[in-house]
Amino acid sequence: MKQILVPTDFSENSFNALAYAVAFYKNTACTFYIMNIGTLSESGIATNGFALNYNAIDLPSKMALLEEKIQEISKNNTSKLHLFYGLQEFGNFIDIIRKTIVEKKIDLIVMGTKGTSTLKNTFIGSNTEDVITKVAANLLIVPKKCKFQPLHKIVFPTNFNNFYSFDILQSLTEILRISNGVLEVMSVMVTEKLNSSQEKNKNYLHEYLDEVFEDRYHFYSEKNKNVKDAIEDFTITHAIDMTIMAAKNLNYLQQLLFNSTIKRISKHTKIPVFVLHE
Repeated sequence: MKQILVPTDFSENSFNALAYAVAFYKNTACTFYIMNIGTLSESGIATNGFALNYNAIDLPSKMALLEEKIQEISKNNTSKLHLFYGLQEFGNFIDIIRKTIVEKKIDLIVMGTKGTSTLKNTFIGSNTEDVITKVAANLLIVPKKCKFQPLHKIVFPTNFNNFYSFDILQSLTEILRISNGVLEVMSVMVTEKLNSSQEKNKNYLHEYLDEVFEDRYHFYSEKNKNVKDAIEDFTITHAIDMTIMAAKNLNYLQQLLFNSTIKRISKHTKIPVFVLHE
């Protein structure tokens, strides 16, 4: 049974992300934990332990809304393989996420991107960025209004600087088996040729894919482009349906996600991004 955590602020984006995950894992046994994280003041308990009930006005309505959403989702879901539970927690967002991962043995976190009117107009919100950089768990990021469709092509950008561990390759394998898609491994060349370490990492990945997914993967290299533009262009020209990235490849992640502004919205901000951790 796969354990999936879906943080929600009751926005359309968060429930759209949940809907995408439910569709993607329709044939996989899953437990979905839909969790709202409120501030300590909302809980009615101050940090010094004294009651703050006068600040907890919205708490009953939030808990009722969460329960209502759980019932609605469970009723509309047609898969007998899925279970849905609601969680209401209070405190620091990242601390609560980390605690829940341990307590519920979470395998995956699912989050939606924020809208165009939010802080700094970045593609992903600060909570999502914090989860990527501060929480060691796989993360599926679903763009606003992105609806599930079969994944025919999946891009895996890499510079081959990192050796991909069994955990990352196992997660990659699961995604490919569920989607039955083709993996497009693309690298952006900043030098004329790879160094010995990069060649070793590339060959290892090639051998692994050849053994597990023969005839369902390709290797590409792009030259004379910055990382962001190269990935965006590749995503468009190859009709990519999902991007998979390793969290340890911070250079690619920062350029593709953290520096992506709504003003420069592009194809990659309209397809899901799966971030893999070790």
